[in-house]
Amino acid sequence: MELRQLEYFVQVARLQHVTKAAEELHVAQSAVSRQIHRLEEELGIRLFMQRGRNVQLTPVGQLFLKRAEAILGDLDRAVMEIHEFLDPEVGEIRLGFPHSLGINLVPQVVAAFRKLHPNVKFKFRQGMYPSLIRDVVDAEVDIAFISPFPDKNDQVIGEVVLTEELFAILPENHRLAHEESIKLGDLKDETFVLFSSGYSLRPIVWDACREAGFTPKIGFESEEAGTIRGLVAAGMGVSLLPEMAMYETSSMMPAVVKVSEPRINRTIGLIRRSGEKLPQVVHMFHTFLLDFFQNEYKPR
Repeated sequence: MELRQLEYFVQVARLQHVTKAAEELHVAQSAVSRQIHRLEEELGIRLFMQRGRNVQLTPVGQLFLKRAEAILGDLDRAVMEIHEFLDPEVGEIRLGFPHSLGINLVPQVVAAFRKLHPNVKFKFRQGMYPSLIRDVVDAEVDIAFISPFPDKNDQVIGEVVLTEELFAILPENHRLAHEESIKLGDLKDETFVLFSSGYSLRPIVWDACREAGFTPKIGFESEEAGTIRGLVAAGMGVSLLPEMAMYETSSMMPAVVKVSEPRINRTIGLIRRSGEKLPQVVHMFHTFLLDFFQNEYKPR
């Protein structure tokens, strides 16, 4: 079995098309077909089924794909570790983070790090709470920001780097819009605009409302903080958002009011795989982040 066969197999599996895989690999289609055929002969199984002009993995092909991707991933990491050992200043960091941190926090910390290490490269991967943990566990990313920080997970370790307060956002003409602070219970009869299921801020808001003695009435759901702000500003309801979600401004901005009771916070942490030593360049970035949040970070 040759490494080239695994590379061709993985590319065909991802694209479900031999011709497109050949184009991506910059080789002839016949070369890809030939290597896949030889791999199937050596394994004694069918890896693909024809589906019109596309191909589809067989059940055993799906099983083999996971192993092939793991082998190629380990090889890529081995090559990267060698390069980093020779010069960590030219390494690559694969960083995961939720969408809500992509507007300000991630660009801020990456820009600060690259001032010190300008040749380090980054690959970014955004995702929701469950997918970020999965990406870390599956070695799709080296390190990830996550919110809230997971209380118990044997597969990841990490630390809380930031605690952020959530504020009520209201239409400008709302009766409470110009109060210095409110109790969350004051909004019990309002329609709420919340993040869609799967986004970590949704259960934080939901639990806070339950603690305040009511279940929020959901009028609208969205996957973007900007959309939630706009809907609230347009009078479609109220919501709770962290301070970080207010940095981006537009012509449609709601009133922002402090919530005195209950106090609502979210934790932001860094996670990495348990039981594994970070690559040198990632360790350098991790150390930088811990110092940055302790001594230098200032909300914008």
